[in-house]
Amino acid sequence: MQRRHFLAFSLLAPLAWVARPALGRTAPPFRPVAPDGRPHRFALGRRSFLLDGESFRIHSGEMHPARIAKAHWRSRIRTARAMGLNTIALYVMWNHHEREPGVFDFEGENRDIEGFIRLCQEEGLWVYLRPGPYVCAEWTNGGLPAWLLRDPDTRLRDRDDPRYMAAVRRYVAELAPRIAPLMVGRGGPILMLQVENEYSMFAADVGYLKAIQAMWREHGIDGPFSVSDGWDDLQRRRAYLPGAALGLDGADAATLARGATVAGEAPVWVGEGYPGWLTHWGEPVFAAKDYVETLRNVMRAGYSFNLYVVHGGTNFGLTAGANAEDDGSQFQPVITSYDYGAPIDERGVPTAQYYRLRAAIAEATGAVPPPVPSAEPAGTFASTVLAPYASLWDNLPTTPARVPRPGPNEILFGQDQGLVLYRKHVERGSRLRLEGVRDYAVVHLDGREIAHVSRMVHPALSSTADVALPAPGTVDVLVDAFGHINFGPRLGDHKGLVGPVTLDGDMLHDFDVWPLPLDGDWFRDLKPARAAPSRPGVFFRGTFRMQRPGDVYLDMREWTKGYLWVNGRLLGRYWHIGPQQRLFCPGPWLHDGDNTVQVLDLHRTAAASIHAAERLHDGGADASRHD
Repeated sequence: MQRRHFLAFSLLAPLAWVARPALGRTAPPFRPVAPDGRPHRFALGRRSFLLDGESFRIHSGEMHPARIAKAHWRSRIRTARAMGLNTIALYVMWNHHEREPGVFDFEGENRDIEGFIRLCQEEGLWVYLRPGPYVCAEWTNGGLPAWLLRDPDTRLRDRDDPRYMAAVRRYVAELAPRIAPLMVGRGGPILMLQVENEYSMFAADVGYLKAIQAMWREHGIDGPFSVSDGWDDLQRRRAYLPGAALGLDGADAATLARGATVAGEAPVWVGEGYPGWLTHWGEPVFAAKDYVETLRNVMRAGYSFNLYVVHGGTNFGLTAGANAEDDGSQFQPVITSYDYGAPIDERGVPTAQYYRLRAAIAEATGAVPPPVPSAEPAGTFASTVLAPYASLWDNLPTTPARVPRPGPNEILFGQDQGLVLYRKHVERGSRLRLEGVRDYAVVHLDGREIAHVSRMVHPALSSTADVALPAPGTVDVLVDAFGHINFGPRLGDHKGLVGPVTLDGDMLHDFDVWPLPLDGDWFRDLKPARAAPSRPGVFFRGTFRMQRPGDVYLDMREWTKGYLWVNGRLLGRYWHIGPQQRLFCPGPWLHDGDNTVQVLDLHRTAAASIHAAERLHDGGADASRHD
């Protein structure tokens, strides 16, 4: 069963054990111990964690530095601590740090993992590190680099594939020296390191887990180690790393008690507990959950936990992932926001559930949490009209590539996401068929938009592969990619136009093709349009000045589908099918003077406005803020 299905069921199922003790387990006294810069010994005891030889409970909340503006790191960490937590869990997204093979970035903007971990220590919090190589996380390709897909024979998460394992070794060799000095035994805050993620949901090769564990040990990191999985898949595949702490995702106290049948004497805990949930494009509302009673039950029974997530942040740029069924059907791309309905919302404001969870933690531990810090200020600006500035069609790179037939972007062009344009002149025919659209295609005939094809099925979209051609002429197929599938057997799906193109059943060959990576430089010096554009595929520009400085949402409800940049930063995707209509922009990314906004809309030609908003949306969880 897919992760989103299994865990949603486990969260919504009746908690028959809430009112009962968890199989006689008695909660040990809570120890409010914080990192102090001195070496400590963290170990896996008999069904419990040990800090300097005494029982210790991890009360963790997860957040991802890659999803948070660096200037906001400390405030988010501090707000998590004020909820009563003693640990921050974080994923390291491999593909965020190694954009090209062997080219690493662990210093730029929100990539400074060492800096984030040191901030956790400065704020009195331990760290649970989850470095992958695979993380899922609703992050494109589950954190695995898309350049792995340039070789069609590469098998992801497979210890028998030498190309994949060599890449993992290089990643571990680069990351390990950065985190080794931050391990608890050397005076740092890192208590434990997770080996891979949810591997029983993918395969059953325990040897693969052992191989990754060995890589860390080769670089001086000897644990303790953990794994995290869903209970049903763990029971089915038994991909458990012997001796590791066993994190069970979405588990209540009764399920945790059963974990000993797999983990033996190793500690079992809530590897991911869900106070919120993810949202996909096209869903009617933002997902929301309530975790308070489940957390009370878990803490009453004395178990450690990690809240996934305490603060979600934002899938800036092209980082959002996607889900699908095992056969690739029901493609569901994740929205740009990763608010997740989390206790600390996307803008860093504690929600009503935050205060209920804070009270439950204080009740269970007897410890008074620190005061809740003030939220970052909300900014605003006057609504601004963005005028058409340039046409995509006038700004194509000079020379197209010539390909005999369509294929994956990664293999043909070394391109991850973004756009790719296929052009072919046809002399006859009435029915064009586009197989393998990954993930959205706009079809033009002689400069006029005539259809779109969406991999995602939705009442407002056309998902048929067949396009009626009213006449012969020049056919342009502009293919727009969402993030790579981040979970399940379709992990590593290629992007672009991956299937054949036929005209009345006959295969078409020899296309002119322009790869258009939106995280590249080709569109930064656009040639302005000489007249008002009549063909969709338009860049719009405008400026605004902050009337009140601070974080702000840009409301895109007047627009159709495309991408939004502010001061040259790609905030992410917008889409009129919702539910997200507002994109978050951190205040530190804005200027006192003019702020430049650029939009590429795939369907509009006329000017439209962008409005300022204070929150992601006006209903549901956002409407129940604590005053």
